[in-house]
Amino acid sequence: MTTAICDAHTAPVPVETRDAELVKELWIPDQLVRGEDSDFLEHVRPLVKDRSVTLDLSAVERIDAAGIAALVTLYSNACLAGHRFSLTNVSARVAQILSVVGLDRYLLSQNTVLNSQCEPCIERPAA
Repeated sequence: MTTAICDAHTAPVPVETRDAELVKELWIPDQLVRGEDSDFLEHVRPLVKDRSVTLDLSAVERIDAAGIAALVTLYSNACLAGHRFSLTNVSARVAQILSVVGLDRYLLSQNTVLNSQCEPCIERPAA
């Protein structure tokens, strides 16, 4: 069954269980921001209460505090149900934000592939 949770130009993304069996395809918003978070939670929360979930975030380009709160809620719901919740194929930008707030070690899958959409950063000494 396919569940649409955002506008029509976002691609469906598979959600996998721990045994890599395809559960269903969800419409993942290209931004996990205020306004997109409640529909996202409404459709993914039942999955994490029922089984371990690895969510492919390759479509997500932006995340804000509301999106982070939604991911923390899903993680908490999964833990309370005795399941795991993790993210994979996270863009470099989203991974950096999760790292800054200290959630990368809890949410990013060990098999995470970072999707880099940015140019390499060249560091130079200040002096």
